[in-house]
Amino acid sequence: MKIATYNVNGIRAAMGKGFIEWLEATSPDVLCIQETKAQPEQIPTMEFSIAGYNTYAHSAEKKGYSGVAILSKQVPDNVVVGMGIPEYDREGRFIRADYGDLSVISVYHPSGTSGDERQDFKMQWLEDFQNYIDELKKERPNLIICGDFNICHREIDIHDPVRNAKNSGFLPEEREWIDGFIKTGFIDTFRHFNDQPHNYTWWSYRFHARDNNKGWRIDYIMASEGLKDKLKRSVILSNAYHSDHCPMLTEVEH
Repeated sequence: MKIATYNVNGIRAAMGKGFIEWLEATSPDVLCIQETKAQPEQIPTMEFSIAGYNTYAHSAEKKGYSGVAILSKQVPDNVVVGMGIPEYDREGRFIRADYGDLSVISVYHPSGTSGDERQDFKMQWLEDFQNYIDELKKERPNLIICGDFNICHREIDIHDPVRNAKNSGFLPEEREWIDGFIKTGFIDTFRHFNDQPHNYTWWSYRFHARDNNKGWRIDYIMASEGLKDKLKRSVILSNAYHSDHCPMLTEVEH
């Protein structure tokens, strides 16, 4: 099963940049999308259907903001929209699809770059998300969590760790959280296969950052430890240019 994740930074904008052609050429079995920035009626479900995908989405109440989706060739056994926590579900940050004993999650963690209030919101979210996943694992132990975590884990994951040390996305407490999250029983699938530097999934639109590969690795596909022997490969697809992020793809035996 090929599972991909992609923060598209607006699905309608991405569609205008050749997203559907990329989807058909890449042909993941499941694609987890973040930042759809679309209301349900604005998501191009017809185009996705023609390309062979069923669409499951969770939009934010606020128009043009956040939103997650799962595109799936196979009809899942079950889809769960939201976490049952109103302050997060209003922002459209979580959706889960179950395939037999495997669950695939598309999640969009908050950004804290707009100020202290949102940074506090992000840190509370991280705590609550950890607790939510801890409980979910009891019922659904085989999880693949795809999404924009808005955190670089280690210095190898960011182009300038020294100057960014006090910036949201690379704060010590954020890095400590993601370290702890992994230690609760998850595999960072990309790092499982690749320990090389200069591999990023997001670049600022400013200062030709992408041309110069001055980026951040903030998008992840995390897999439960129990799936370790079923992981086949995990790659960053940096040739996709529909967003300020690029997608990544992990292949798992299922």
